Amino acid sequence: MELTFGALQAYLFEHYGGVANEQGMFMKLVEEIGEVAEVLNKRAGRKANEEEDLQTELAEELADMIHYIVAIAAINNIDLTGTIIDKDKRAAVKYRHARDLEAFLNAEK
Repeated sequence: MELTFGALQAYLFEHYGGVANEQGMFMKLVEEIGEVAEVLNKRAGRKANEEEDLQTELAEELADMIHYIVAIAAINNIDLTGTIIDKDKRAAVKYRHARDLEAFLNAEK
């Protein structure tokens, strides 16, 4: 199974559309960023680690961040896929990348 931003946005809009607001979603995102920071601090030895599976914990916290980022886009009717591709095109020109994301995706087909 392959997950796309479009499918995730549709799912999250079905779940949150009309009942959630962007401020609440943003506050949840900030909480998740803090949780990622905590895992990274444990991995770097700056915070006590109680024999946790930090790789799994990091993966789950990053998934939570993506969840709320995509939810914010969904409830604001933002085409995240198109926006990412367009923004990457501008960055590729600005930073003189050999190819942009769209060219990369087309080469993968």
